[in-house]
Amino acid sequence: MSKRSTSRQSSQTRHQKSGSTKGNQQQEQKLLQPVFEKACDAIAVTDDNGCLIEVNAAGCQLFGLSHQALTGQILADFIDGEFNFAQVRLHVQSGKQQTGEFYLLRPDGRRREVEYTLTLDVVPHRHLVILRDITARKQAAQDELWCQRQWVELFSEVTLKIRQSLQLKEILRATVTEVQRILQADRVLIYQVFPNGTGKAISEAVLPEYPAILDLEFPEEVFPQEYQQLYAQGRVRAIADVHDPDVGLADCLIEFIDQFDIKAKLIVPILQNWNSHQQSESPSHNQLWGLLIAHHCDRPRRWVDFQLELMQQLADQISIALAQAQLLENLEEIVEIRTAELKDVNRNLHQEINDRMQAEAALRRSEEQLRLITNALPVLIAYVDKEQRYRFNNQAYEDWLEQTPAEIHGCHLQEVWKEDCYQKMHSYVEAALSGHVVTYENEIVLRDGISRSVNVTYIPHVDEQKIVKGFFSLASDISDRKAIERMKDEFISVVSHELRTPLTSLHSALKILATGRLGTLSADGQQMLEIADENTERLVRLVNNVLDLQRIESGKFTMEKQACNAADLMIQATEAMQPMAQQHGVTLVTQPLNIQIWVDSDYMVQALTNLLSNAIKFSSTGGTVCLTVEFLQQSQVLFCVHDQGQGIPQSKLESIFERFQQVDSSDSRKKGGTGLGLAICRKIIEQHEGKIWAESTLGKGSTFCFTLPVLHG
Repeated sequence: MSKRSTSRQSSQTRHQKSGSTKGNQQQEQKLLQPVFEKACDAIAVTDDNGCLIEVNAAGCQLFGLSHQALTGQILADFIDGEFNFAQVRLHVQSGKQQTGEFYLLRPDGRRREVEYTLTLDVVPHRHLVILRDITARKQAAQDELWCQRQWVELFSEVTLKIRQSLQLKEILRATVTEVQRILQADRVLIYQVFPNGTGKAISEAVLPEYPAILDLEFPEEVFPQEYQQLYAQGRVRAIADVHDPDVGLADCLIEFIDQFDIKAKLIVPILQNWNSHQQSESPSHNQLWGLLIAHHCDRPRRWVDFQLELMQQLADQISIALAQAQLLENLEEIVEIRTAELKDVNRNLHQEINDRMQAEAALRRSEEQLRLITNALPVLIAYVDKEQRYRFNNQAYEDWLEQTPAEIHGCHLQEVWKEDCYQKMHSYVEAALSGHVVTYENEIVLRDGISRSVNVTYIPHVDEQKIVKGFFSLASDISDRKAIERMKDEFISVVSHELRTPLTSLHSALKILATGRLGTLSADGQQMLEIADENTERLVRLVNNVLDLQRIESGKFTMEKQACNAADLMIQATEAMQPMAQQHGVTLVTQPLNIQIWVDSDYMVQALTNLLSNAIKFSSTGGTVCLTVEFLQQSQVLFCVHDQGQGIPQSKLESIFERFQQVDSSDSRKKGGTGLGLAICRKIIEQHEGKIWAESTLGKGSTFCFTLPVLHG
């Protein structure tokens, strides 16, 4: 076979193959053409410049032009915005991007959002563009986002209202208004259920063309108890068409709601416990307070899920508002009660302040009057509190101590009177603060160095609860009186000294005359002699007592104290007085006790004999005088002399220890006493740091007691 013939055959073969391929392509095009034309998505074929070569029916519909009008048009000319077909091709070729979105602007002015897919070189220099209208999908997404934003705004606004306001009516009004606006409902209301089963719409937002339900009260039959229990358990009803038989509303109820033009409604319970939608296991968490209701009156309406969820969330927020309102009501009640209490307390406080101010003013006036009176007195007058600090003192303090009352006020006694003087008064101050009236004499040294004798009296200040708050102090200057007393004592001492010697001689002479050795007297003369002897003897005793008392008071002698047995002293004194007792027919009884005491034995025996002598003289014949001793606490020993005499009046128990003081002035003549025995006893006991006193019951006798310190060691 020649090459030409071979070439011709090959050419025929290629032609045959080409014709076969072309035929296949045409056949494929015939098969794909219906698919291309019937495709839902818009499909276009472009050249390398984006010129439309072929467009299917969906594409013509998308562009709003006929096939003929579209053919030959540039795709970019229909796009609102920047779109570079060559650049898109490069991205697709590099594998970076095959799909995209753009806005397609139709000749009629309508704007569509389109998603495209570019497939390059489906045939050489021919590219397939698939266009899908996503305007509706985008709009739905935007609508969903808008609804969610509105929901969030509504929820936030209602929540903010609840947080910012505690006024329940304002919160409910804002809720129905915003829900009506967001849901585009014809009527939104809040229906409150009362405990008796009736109810009333307490808040409402309704379009003007529909009847209002606000403030209308409905009987229990409109909302029966069984329905209330269902809603209390969290039931939510969304009715798209109230006339739909499948809804199951009773004819009477449909007739009832028709008067309010209700076509569809959405009902959500409002529970007093806001989270009871999720926690309904406890009945106490599901107490039904009311209902949040949305009505559509224009036509039936299908409620979507987000609307149901929104209504439930709002119902929960209203529950929170209810709880806050209840809390506010309780708080207001508590605040009102507390306010009333505070007013009472404030009123009482003002009254107390006024009373105190009046009392303080009266006290100031009283103090001024008292100060005027006390300043005019030549005695020291002061009030000392229980801390021993001056709280009041008169002008005399300034005259004596050269310190003004203001300087002394608040000062301690020790600070004013210094250490030496304070030690002398300390025991008396303690006694006054213990509730005892104290009177004593003291020597004080003034600022000018002059010593003065003062008589001091402390009177305790005892309140209604018998508590000592302090004491009043009165101190008078007795320097002149003491000087006169000293002069008198000195005079008496001198006179006594001068009288004792001739009296002793006279007494001795009378005793000698009484013996008859110098001659016998007549009976009358003998009687006169005995009288003179008795009076002379009494006068000698008086002089001796005066001298003893003067010697003790002068302090010019020293007690020779030593350790003594109390029993020995008692026996010695009893033996000395035994003759006198026998003379008066009185029995002396002694109960000695071995106790060591630190005393001057002679003076102590003198004190005991003075007491025994008085007891014998004032006892009846046949009576008994008893001398006892016993040990006391606080390291003291107690001596007592008991008699069965006539007794001593209470008013005389203290005065009998003064000089020349007796219960009956005639006793000195009857009993032969000098009136100085008890005064001497007191001086002796005080010199031994003891205390003496008398106790008596009229008709039953008297007891004279004194204490002495016990010798330790």
